[in-house]
Amino acid sequence: MFTSNDPPGRPGDRDHSGGVRPPFKEPLVTLKTLAKSLALRPTGAAALLLGTALTLGQVLPSIAQDTATTQDETALPGTQSPDAALTPDQPAMDPSDDRPLTFADLADQVSPAVVNITTTSIVEAQSGPQGIVPEGSPFEDFFNDLQGPNGAPQRSQALGSGYVISSDGYIVTNNHVIEGADEIQIEFFSGETRDATLVGTDPSTDVALLKVEATDLPFVEFGDSDGSGARVGDWVMAMGNPLGQGFSVSAGIISARNRELSGTYDDYIQTDAAINRGNSGGPLFNMEGKVIGMNTAILSPTGGSIGIGFAMSSNVIKDVVAQLKEFGETRRGWLGVRIQDVTPDMVDAIEGLSSTAGALVTDVPEGPALDAGMQSGDVILTFNGEPVENTRELVRKVGAAPVGDTVTLEVLRAGQTVPLEVKLGRREEAEASAQPASADGGTDAVPQSSEVLGLTLSEPSPELMGQFNLEDGTEGLIVTEVDPSSDAAGKGIEPGDVITEAGQKPVTSAEDFTAAVEAAEGAGRKSVLLLVRRGGEPRFVALSIEDAQGGNDQQ
Repeated sequence: MFTSNDPPGRPGDRDHSGGVRPPFKEPLVTLKTLAKSLALRPTGAAALLLGTALTLGQVLPSIAQDTATTQDETALPGTQSPDAALTPDQPAMDPSDDRPLTFADLADQVSPAVVNITTTSIVEAQSGPQGIVPEGSPFEDFFNDLQGPNGAPQRSQALGSGYVISSDGYIVTNNHVIEGADEIQIEFFSGETRDATLVGTDPSTDVALLKVEATDLPFVEFGDSDGSGARVGDWVMAMGNPLGQGFSVSAGIISARNRELSGTYDDYIQTDAAINRGNSGGPLFNMEGKVIGMNTAILSPTGGSIGIGFAMSSNVIKDVVAQLKEFGETRRGWLGVRIQDVTPDMVDAIEGLSSTAGALVTDVPEGPALDAGMQSGDVILTFNGEPVENTRELVRKVGAAPVGDTVTLEVLRAGQTVPLEVKLGRREEAEASAQPASADGGTDAVPQSSEVLGLTLSEPSPELMGQFNLEDGTEGLIVTEVDPSSDAAGKGIEPGDVITEAGQKPVTSAEDFTAAVEAAEGAGRKSVLLLVRRGGEPRFVALSIEDAQGGNDQQ
């Protein structure tokens, strides 16, 4: 079983590209290929089921690829006409009560477009001391096979699923199904097998596009994962190769929508249709026989289906597939800001803000947004005329916009709505050259400290910067102590954090901070907005000032 091992983070924290740490604490089994091979004796009947792409092993002499990811182009690869797709003329529903009488007709119709995928990769022989098994032990042959004859490289196999989306042989599956493979073989419903080539992958959405040589393959269409037939409670049918048992069908309903697991662009459909290891990359159909999702992961303490499965939505997959076909990689728009969600306690602290809608800009490094005049503390309200509800929605909108396009934004700044025009860069290029943001300048003055809002604040000094491992040139106020009963402690502020803004104005001294608090009190606000940096990463925090007692300046 694979579990999420991302480091814990603050709720709502996102990086400059919008990444968010996963909220799940239960084990999340990604239908992922194990990077290790287990050699099975020819007479063995079992396979080591780790991940959801099913991993098998045999002793023989193998490798991998990957790429990157999306845009506004929605034209799908290959040559096809909707009239030729395996879409039933009539939905598999009883018109009188909207319940399927049977899934059999639907399964018969779309099965020819669902495929099993077998990948092969080489696992190098282990180096260093090997495990020793006593001669004559019942495990002797097992460990000899595992290590390979004379320490030779081993050939590892993994099984997954996929589906044909065009008559000329384009096939979609999960990236983790084919990751690291140097041979990919497709088994069709008829039993025919063909070798496939990798067109491109997108690890960010776990999508891969394959191609086989063909001209007349049966294929299925993508449906609208946000349309009718994709609501919570609607019937769905999953198909694939669970546990390597071959073609299999399971049915259930959509349990939830818009689930986010661990990726920046996640938009998962949750379903109780049985999904197990080996189902990775298989399609999730609505009752019209259209693909509205791709089975990708399960949440399970046991490694088997407990009715909590996740399928990446087709509206995400379509954009990715179109780019993989055109470029062999994805090309996403990039705004060039670090952002976080607006929390309810920030609404009162930000002038002119009436709700939590929008994305709060915490930092503007070198990039398109900085060139357009965006500032830290701006709240992005609209993108190309469409409202922005939160950071997740903004990240998707920006990622789907074409690289090089000029987009219009409205931001809230100092109580006023300011229009901006930004020429989008390319995310993949920005990530490749990203450097940590750091402040310039410094001070050799004797530091002053102040106690305000449960915080003991001090101006930077060589001693404090060394104590808290801060970069040279750090500007702002260093938090040296936090009252454990204060609102600041409840909001997660810790010693070593650096406050660079208070009330959306820079602070470089204790007097600046106290003045910002007094200004907020004078304006009748219940809280003051602070920009806090930890490890170079910024976030805004709204601290209550209702019980503030002022500050005792100390030398």
